[in-house]
Amino acid sequence: MDIHSYARPAEARVTNVALDLRADFDRRRLVGTAALSVDRAPDARSIVLDTRDLIIHRVTDHAGHELAHRLGQVDAIIGCPLEIDLPAAAQQIAIDYETSPQAAALQWLSPEQTAGRRQPFLYSQGQAILTRTWIPTQDSPGVRQTYTARIIVPAPLRAVMSAESRTPAGREVPGGRAFEFRLDQPVPPYLFALAVGDLAFRELGPRTGVYAEPATVDAAAFEFADVEQMVTAAESLLGAYRWGRYDLLVLPPSFPFGGMENPLLTFATPTVLAGDRSLVSLVAHELAHSWSGNLVTNATWSDFWLNEGVTTYVEHRIMEELYGTEHADMLAVLARRDLLEEIDRLGGPQSRDTVLHVDLRGRDPDDGATRIPYDKGAALMTLLEHTVGRDRFDAFLKSYFDRFAFTSIETATFLDFLKTRLLSDSKEADSARLRLHEWVFEPGLPGNAMEPKSARLDRVAAAARSCLDDGARGPDTSTWTTQEWLHFLNTLPEHVSIADLGRLDEMFGFTTRGNSEVLFAWLRIALKHRYLAAMPALERFLTRQGRRKFLRPLFEDLMATDWGRPIAQRIYAQARPGYHAVVTSTLDPIVRGA
Repeated sequence: MDIHSYARPAEARVTNVALDLRADFDRRRLVGTAALSVDRAPDARSIVLDTRDLIIHRVTDHAGHELAHRLGQVDAIIGCPLEIDLPAAAQQIAIDYETSPQAAALQWLSPEQTAGRRQPFLYSQGQAILTRTWIPTQDSPGVRQTYTARIIVPAPLRAVMSAESRTPAGREVPGGRAFEFRLDQPVPPYLFALAVGDLAFRELGPRTGVYAEPATVDAAAFEFADVEQMVTAAESLLGAYRWGRYDLLVLPPSFPFGGMENPLLTFATPTVLAGDRSLVSLVAHELAHSWSGNLVTNATWSDFWLNEGVTTYVEHRIMEELYGTEHADMLAVLARRDLLEEIDRLGGPQSRDTVLHVDLRGRDPDDGATRIPYDKGAALMTLLEHTVGRDRFDAFLKSYFDRFAFTSIETATFLDFLKTRLLSDSKEADSARLRLHEWVFEPGLPGNAMEPKSARLDRVAAAARSCLDDGARGPDTSTWTTQEWLHFLNTLPEHVSIADLGRLDEMFGFTTRGNSEVLFAWLRIALKHRYLAAMPALERFLTRQGRRKFLRPLFEDLMATDWGRPIAQRIYAQARPGYHAVVTSTLDPIVRGA
């Protein structure tokens, strides 16, 4: 049972969604029709859909006859049910509706909020349960659906979706241009995605490319030059890529996540455009979701670790294949540090929020989107690999994706398959010795977790200790990667003087860094020690991008001090209108609720 959906799919299930929508930028609404194909039990008399803040005008059957329908009581987290009476043998219903200007899945940007500053922009973000704010459907990861769409947009703009484009250049229609799409592989609705804007395209390889605003597209094409090789590397590990094309869309800076694995079209933050291809592990992560997440999906949001833990493990394997074991070792060490820090942030190793299969009853599923499902899940995958051997584990992964392709599964199903296909005939492992129950259902990090090592990062840590000595020269950093810089910053002594921070800043130019990950790590250190020279850079960083990964910790750091609280409140009041609803729902309690 999906506690975050009103749907009763055993009675009547949506199998296909056909959208015919117009993007009204003046009113900030999508207006049109969603035609739903329904698979129903013989005795089903109604179908229940998920909605939130939708305006329902009319519901009809395939012949245009109006159907009785009713909206239920509103829940602050999951919206309200739309129950539609089904006449005998009805297999399709059509819903005329429009979205609210406040639809949480949709962000309407003015030209000033884009890179080009000439045209408006619209994008959707459905994960976890926000698709119901722009499409009336059964918005559950356990109810997979195919979809088609016709999207009409103002003539200067271009529409793209997480589906095959049937009209790449669009067709002229009254009021603008129409773009048509089709996705024949069934996916959960959170992967339905739309973006509309002034978009250019650059080809990266035979089946890969990147969309971005004209002002950004060349930088994006440079940054993502290795994507075609990434797809090939992923196929060697996981089996055939089953989605046809793999393209990316670089969104305006307000996009709340690093990336979103929408099928055929990953949405990506511009904060990864570092100019040196040093942050492309994010692309490896989103590409890996083409198997773990999109091909095989968590059936409920309590099973989120099945999406993210397997994906994070595969991300590291792709990076190892492309850039070597030394690079993958650095990623693993940093992930371990992030995991331990997250466990502390969530209340320590006894906190129930550190459980892989997290209890989300009465909670927004977004509450489970911590580092735990990512890094603790990946640590479990790494333990399995090292226990049974890489060859056997790789064969298991391929069999897993083949067995459950285009389905959504629960944790129990995964564990049963794991025990049957990998552990039952293994002399090295069984579920008890691996402590599987502890890994999945108990808090903290089990003691049998592998502890990664990196000789390169050990040298960086030594440099961090020595460079603060009086008269010390800085280390040779000419070949350092982002991972080395992050380790350098995170292994500085606990207490550093303002003078030392000034010396480091002068030596390495941290405050003026264009690499978002390195700048973020530096700004947290600056806030901790009240290094005021970094405050202008902090304000620029908080107001010019909307990535929640960066915003939440920085606002938390500011709000934790008497001197930082008024700064946080002033900056947030200025920046909040440009943030996505996913971000404001996280930050409002931190900044406004204090």
